[in-house]
Amino acid sequence: MLIVSYDISDTKLRTRFAKMLKKEGAIRLQLSVYEINNTQRVMDNVMLRINSVAKHFTGADSVMIFDVASVKVQKFGNAIHRDTPIVYL
Repeated sequence: MLIVSYDISDTKLRTRFAKMLKKEGAIRLQLSVYEINNTQRVMDNVMLRINSVAKHFTGADSVMIFDVASVKVQKFGNAIHRDTPIVYL
């Protein structure tokens, strides 16, 4: 699982970055914090896409990516409900 946190000053780039994460299956945890829990291949693709977007960052922009083993994550509050399976018919 990856946790991606970002602080991007340019609104257009920030919006594009957030849409890219959502398109790759990321789940928004907070305004600028996303969780990506998928196959290693998908997570590697996300890393490549982040690297391509990072070329446009200024000195004020930052992205932090945490590679987290899901067995070590503790969730509290609303975050615990995100792992509940949802059935669509």
